[in-house]
Amino acid sequence: MANPGVHLDAGGPARNNAAERPDLNKALSRVEGRGKWLRWLVILLVLAGIVAGGMFYLQKTKPPPPARYVSTALTQGDVFETIQSTGQVKPVTEVQIGAQVSGRITKVHVDFNSHVKAGDLLAEIDTQLLGAEIDANAAQVAAANASVKRADANLETAKVRLERARKVFKEGVGSQADLDAAQGSYDIALADVAASKAQVAQLNATLRRSNTNLAFTKIYSPIEGVVINRAVDPGQTVAASFQTPTLFVIAQDLRKMRVLADIDEADVGRLKEGMTADIRVDAFPGESFKGLVSQVRFSPVNQAGVVTYAAVIEVDNPDIKLRPGMTATATIHSAEAKGIKRLPNAALRFKPSPPMTKEGKPIPQDPLPPLPAGKGRIYVLTNETPGAEQIEMREVDIGITDGVYTVLRTDIGTLKVVTEETDAGAAGGRGGRRPF
Repeated sequence: MANPGVHLDAGGPARNNAAERPDLNKALSRVEGRGKWLRWLVILLVLAGIVAGGMFYLQKTKPPPPARYVSTALTQGDVFETIQSTGQVKPVTEVQIGAQVSGRITKVHVDFNSHVKAGDLLAEIDTQLLGAEIDANAAQVAAANASVKRADANLETAKVRLERARKVFKEGVGSQADLDAAQGSYDIALADVAASKAQVAQLNATLRRSNTNLAFTKIYSPIEGVVINRAVDPGQTVAASFQTPTLFVIAQDLRKMRVLADIDEADVGRLKEGMTADIRVDAFPGESFKGLVSQVRFSPVNQAGVVTYAAVIEVDNPDIKLRPGMTATATIHSAEAKGIKRLPNAALRFKPSPPMTKEGKPIPQDPLPPLPAGKGRIYVLTNETPGAEQIEMREVDIGITDGVYTVLRTDIGTLKVVTEETDAGAAGGRGGRRPF
């Protein structure tokens, strides 16, 4: 018989399991939730590490900031100061030969490039008209001589009459009027003799002039040289009435040439006689001819308001490559300095841009005072840290320049000179004053 105090429940264990299952599910859920958070935490930590590593890598590999200035170190070398000009090649001695008489050219004995000696016959002019003129003058001289003889005869007759009139007057037979008439006739006869002799002298001079003109019909070379120009042909008529025509041009020696260089008035103060020069012509590219400045003329040449002075440069031409009339470029060496410290001319021209206001407007700066001759302003780089460079102005002593480099006579040590400002440097001046 069952104990009534004891209540048996056939479904008890099952009910206990059902009661415990929610607790287990909650526990499992809590465990699973913690695992998910741990996984997310690990993922976040990994991502954070990747980001930090990337940032560290970018920081390490980041390029330096752009330079604010372009600078260069001083160099050791040579500086040659030169004066460049253009001019025309001409012979040292050039003679223009013309004709002093008019007439028709009958013969021409030389041509272009002919070598002639002093006294060689170059051309001849027709002598027929001049010969006829000489004959006419000779006839006039003969007639004048006859007139002199007639005047002499009249003088002798007048002299006899005068002596007779004086004798008669002394004897008291003749009158004073007869004596005066005889004296007047004698004086007239004497004057006629003088006039006749003067006419003879005049006609003789005319005859000599005609003979001289006849000699001028033969044109001779006054020097030894080369005919570089011939402006006449046989049969051509030469008219020398108002101006002597140029028939031939002879150069004495083409192995010695000269260049008449036009020197600008800004450079003539640095030019002196005895300076060396290099001559170049387009006919021989790459080849230089040595020259020497022999004269700097004081006479100015004004062309369209540009004043130049002629410098005569003597040039050796042993191979006769240089020809008269060529356009030459002359480079005259006015000064030189070898093995010295030199700086680029861009450093002397550099001026930093003014500082900017916050609104981007330049702040007005007082102009720098002018420098005396032989002085220059440069800016040296005192801090080379990229993006934080600092420059400082220096006044230095300078010398000659070749257009690219200038001699530096002041010691600035190993400092670099600034030649240009970059875009970054110009932008860095905005908003405040630049460090110099």
